[in-house]
Amino acid sequence: MSTETNVQEQGYETFSYDDRLTKMFVIATMLWGVIALFLGVWIAFELASWKLNLNLPWFTFGRLRPLHTNAAIFAFVGNAIFAGVYYSTQRLLKTRMASDILGKIHFWGWQLIIVGAAVTLPLGISSAKEYAELEWPLDILVALIWVTFGVNFFLTLKQRRERHIYVAIWFYIATIITVAVLYVVNNLALPVGFMKSYSAFAGVQDALVQWWYGHNAVAFFLTTPFLGLMYYYVPKAINRPVYSYRLSIIHFWSLIFVYIWAGPHHLLYSTLPEWVQTLGMAFSVALWAPSWGGMINGLLTLRGAWDRVRKEPILKFLATGVTFYGMSTFEGPLLSIKSVNSLAHFTDWIVGHVHSGTIGWNYMMTSGMLYFMVPKLWNTKLYSNRLANIQFWSATIGLLLYIMSMWTAGITQGLMWRAIDETGKLVYPNFVETVVKILPMYWVRAFGGTLVLFGFVVLVYNVYKTIKNAPKEQQEETFKALPLSANPIDAHGGSHRKLEGLPLYFSVLAFLAILVGSVIELIPSLVSNQFIVKDSRVRPYSALEVAGRDVYVREGCYTCHSQLVRPMAAEQLRYGRVSEAAEYVYDRPFQWGSRRIGPDLHRVGKKYSHMWHYRHMLNPRDVTPGSIMPNYPWLYKNKVKFGVLPKKLSVLAALGAPYSEEEINRAPELAKMQAKTIMDELVADGVPAKMADKEIVALIAYLQRLGIDMAEDKDEVASTK
Repeated sequence: MSTETNVQEQGYETFSYDDRLTKMFVIATMLWGVIALFLGVWIAFELASWKLNLNLPWFTFGRLRPLHTNAAIFAFVGNAIFAGVYYSTQRLLKTRMASDILGKIHFWGWQLIIVGAAVTLPLGISSAKEYAELEWPLDILVALIWVTFGVNFFLTLKQRRERHIYVAIWFYIATIITVAVLYVVNNLALPVGFMKSYSAFAGVQDALVQWWYGHNAVAFFLTTPFLGLMYYYVPKAINRPVYSYRLSIIHFWSLIFVYIWAGPHHLLYSTLPEWVQTLGMAFSVALWAPSWGGMINGLLTLRGAWDRVRKEPILKFLATGVTFYGMSTFEGPLLSIKSVNSLAHFTDWIVGHVHSGTIGWNYMMTSGMLYFMVPKLWNTKLYSNRLANIQFWSATIGLLLYIMSMWTAGITQGLMWRAIDETGKLVYPNFVETVVKILPMYWVRAFGGTLVLFGFVVLVYNVYKTIKNAPKEQQEETFKALPLSANPIDAHGGSHRKLEGLPLYFSVLAFLAILVGSVIELIPSLVSNQFIVKDSRVRPYSALEVAGRDVYVREGCYTCHSQLVRPMAAEQLRYGRVSEAAEYVYDRPFQWGSRRIGPDLHRVGKKYSHMWHYRHMLNPRDVTPGSIMPNYPWLYKNKVKFGVLPKKLSVLAALGAPYSEEEINRAPELAKMQAKTIMDELVADGVPAKMADKEIVALIAYLQRLGIDMAEDKDEVASTK
């Protein structure tokens, strides 16, 4: 536990802050920030030039894209959150963190998780759930370390010397509680073995839970903690109180209550129940009000000091971050409106929107926060304001290039996909036409990302020089404050002011605020299958198809392909019948995807010959000239692990798949029999018979199965390629 010396000097107590822990998180933020941004630039160039996938499994877009998102969210932004929270919490509560040991466990445990992600994701060890790709051992570690953080935070709250908790603390409380709930529920799974599991939820239910988590990971990991940081660092940097205390109350409670409902807007026009989609859209639009309330509160705190904002890099970053928060929280609800979503969903417009938030809001706020904290932590001055300004303009110009290129690419994609001529036919029947059209925008995006990365490297150098120039001897500063008992609850400040003096009750109310929407949206869908019409034609995947699906998941195919045909004329013309909920009952995890760099695959079964798929995975350009998909030569060398198939089928059976004991016990034999059937056709086309036990055959089995169970005609295929 922390060491404090009590002195009887007019009732004051002497204490110090654990700034060493904050410094550790500051260094980690810069290290992982460079890595996360570099990965983003690399995969951007991979889309512009497929050859940069290097024909190596660890460097493909499908494996590196999840690594980039996890590095950006949990490594870069996560460490920035912890640095900012530990620095501000101690000063707002006038006490040292409750436990130095818990702080160290938190720091090193979090870095271990990041290293675990950096190792497992390029190896293809993934649960294939966006922003939650880590497998079950790492999920358990995430939960344990997050609880460690929470325990230390709430123990610190208990031993505070400031009676009333400031608005920043409100947002930290909501973040800690909600992230714990989201992460645990979404990652419920049944292990198959070490680093392999199947989701506890399937199909439509899995999609609902995933985007309840996925959207609120953005809400309660990328937004609420940064709003707390905004409420601390903006007033501190400008040296004046927040603009409106009353507005901060409205902002906080309305935001955490409304945000939790918005996840289903990621699933509009899907097989999700209509009432859930409508609810998600309505609450997403309602988010405009509380989100802009926060932006207005932040910007008006800077009122009358715009000359300082123009000259001082810290204020420049903070003001820009708050502005982009307002822009992205305007665009998000806009994209949630069904008519807009029908155009934008699955396109690069969404990618531009996401990065306007992560770079414009999180990157800019983090930069301003680091420039504010580092000189104070190391008792020195910032090395160079000029370098800070260079970073600002490099990042801002790069971000604008990124957003505008993705807006252009996304709207182009959406319009080309839906274009139908006067005869009722698709204007652009070949999907690759839309890919070729937007390639120039991919180059612009990659260049913009490079400027953002360059800016952050400048920050790292600037901070390094600042620390290097700091005094060698850093003495721990001590402070004095009255104990909590000397600060009674303000009985004249209104009901909310009283609540701020009772953090336990405050935390319970915050938990209830996020629980209401979660229960109403999730429970009816999870406890009842009434909204999924059972269909006897839908059967579980065969043993070989399970093996092939696991290959599909491992390679991150969901990062480029969707498996969801929406009820739109153009999609039915392009892909075939509209998807139905009953078709997904054995999909663990669901594979609807969130982006179409390649075409939808839900009706790809029996559309092409086995040989077409064989050639396509070896070199996509052999069958689709202009494709930007990488080659997958290792699928022709790696052998299917037939021995583990009984265990996989047994776990899936425990989760509800109707496999018989015979099917489970004979899984390897049945898989080899199906592989031989596929190989008979491939051998006739000149493929060596020795390929029968290779992963490519299992993947072909899975792809040929997609979307055929409920086909009225077993030869039904999409009308176009």
